[in-house]
Amino acid sequence: MTYRAPIKDMLFVMQELAGIEAVAKLPGFEDATLDTAAAVLEECAKFNEGVVAPLNHGSDKQPSWFEGGKVTTSPGFKAAFRQFAEGGWQGLQHPPEFGGQGLPKLIGAACSEMVNSACLSFALCPLLTDGAIEAILTAGTSEQQAAYIPKMVDGTWTGSMNLTEPQAGSDLSLVRTRAEPQPDGSYKLYGTKIFITYGEHDYTDSIVHLVLARVTGAPEGVKGISLFICPKLLADGTRNDVHCVSIEHKLGIKASPTAVLQYGDHGGAIGYLVGQENRGLEYMFIMMNAARYAVGLQGIAVAERAYQQAVAYARDRIQSRPVDGSLNKAAPIIHHPDVRRMLMTMRAHTEGCRAMALVAAAAYDAAHTHPDDAARKANAAFYEFLVPLVKGLSTEMSLEVASLGVQVHGGMGFIEETGAAQHLRDAKILTIYEGTTAIQANDLVGRKTGRDGGATARGIAGQIESTVAALRARPSAACRAMAARLDRARRDFVDVVDFVVERGKGQPNAVYAGSVPYLMLAGTTVAGWQMARALMAAEDRLAAGTDAEFMAAKIATARFYGDHLLVKTTAWRDSIVDGADAVTALPLESF
Repeated sequence: MTYRAPIKDMLFVMQELAGIEAVAKLPGFEDATLDTAAAVLEECAKFNEGVVAPLNHGSDKQPSWFEGGKVTTSPGFKAAFRQFAEGGWQGLQHPPEFGGQGLPKLIGAACSEMVNSACLSFALCPLLTDGAIEAILTAGTSEQQAAYIPKMVDGTWTGSMNLTEPQAGSDLSLVRTRAEPQPDGSYKLYGTKIFITYGEHDYTDSIVHLVLARVTGAPEGVKGISLFICPKLLADGTRNDVHCVSIEHKLGIKASPTAVLQYGDHGGAIGYLVGQENRGLEYMFIMMNAARYAVGLQGIAVAERAYQQAVAYARDRIQSRPVDGSLNKAAPIIHHPDVRRMLMTMRAHTEGCRAMALVAAAAYDAAHTHPDDAARKANAAFYEFLVPLVKGLSTEMSLEVASLGVQVHGGMGFIEETGAAQHLRDAKILTIYEGTTAIQANDLVGRKTGRDGGATARGIAGQIESTVAALRARPSAACRAMAARLDRARRDFVDVVDFVVERGKGQPNAVYAGSVPYLMLAGTTVAGWQMARALMAAEDRLAAGTDAEFMAAKIATARFYGDHLLVKTTAWRDSIVDGADAVTALPLESF
């Protein structure tokens, strides 16, 4: 169950698809060259392979536990977090003026994948802290930034995100936690928050909770929600009135403490307004968008870990003679065609989503720092369109990949001792938290496609068409085959975009009935587009005599993606465009 970071693939994607040379020309990122990325990834791999990855299986068996109002994390977690913080990993892509390293998201994303592959439960605390830092950077005062960000960057404190309440899950208009203004400008918070990841732990003395609450007299619904900083310890070191009353017992990510937090049972929890009153949801979406992208990386990370374990098992497990008669005795199961099909499916899914995610990260970097306003806007639109795809497709595919990993193991995959089942259990939450797949799909339909009349989507289709033309101009059979598959997927994508725009005006049920299939179609097409670009780059490198084994594997994986994954887009297209009415045809009383 050892883990080896896929550094070579990450660097290939950064160089050939995400354009790290262009990122290194952006203001502030001049030092973020390919050599820098390689050095950072090597160090990150060394830490995660040696320190974090060995904790994964054991922490599943010895989860964090709650007793006497305190949470004790799994053995080894606290020491590993201290090493994580001391190594500067929390501040990798945060501003140097607050103690961070100021590296681009492109490099930070690859490092995030590694820590999540190493141990998903461990990685959740840094993920939430990153989101808290981003929110305070965006909407906090200079005093708040100076007071909280450096200590979160250096690991003295961590951060948490407090949205959900017993009656308010995805519908945040139902938030009831109240905030009462105080004469000194602070607020007192009263309420209950549930599903708070790392809302209590033993890593640090204090935790910076970012809390959605409703100021007394605020409007009903989402327009009346404000955002507050509510630290576990106040500035004078006294304990704030926020207490963990329990942690959840979960299907997976068992070592990550998911807390129920009670605010204000002993006089009121002191909170400090972030930004302006009644704009809390706007600010919280900064955290949520960062977290949604990060959860997509978690899906890629779990898939990579499950794939590596499945390959190792398939090489060792002896069972049955090969059907082609190449051996006259039982062979490792990796010789069997169906096992190879499963492994190739796992590999292609993971590499496709990784390529899509890192290309999105480069667009984020350009959207925030490019000197040209038009370029910033174009990259922002592209990144925003890709966020639901990265989150939705990568997490859904991680379930498929982890399930295939169990299947490759056969009966031993169903036995907890092998660890294959843990990946499947851990992966399930990824399609749920930070917005279910349906919520990502609704965002894709409404905000990302309908709002601009499909302009961004059609722009992406135009870029894909250019790639198809480039593929057709090449002599190889692999490129010709990929050109046909990708062009078919592009046409399916455009058909559905047209359907969403046209039917969305008066028949919302018809459009939203196919929202998740649309997300899967769009994500598979965009990931396939990146695999097609990777195919051409790998052919060029192979012709130049560069790393022949890796390039040949990349070409084979891209070809597999086209022949086995891109072909699904037509089925999705037909179910969306032709099958919308069937979704709502059955009367409610007949269920």
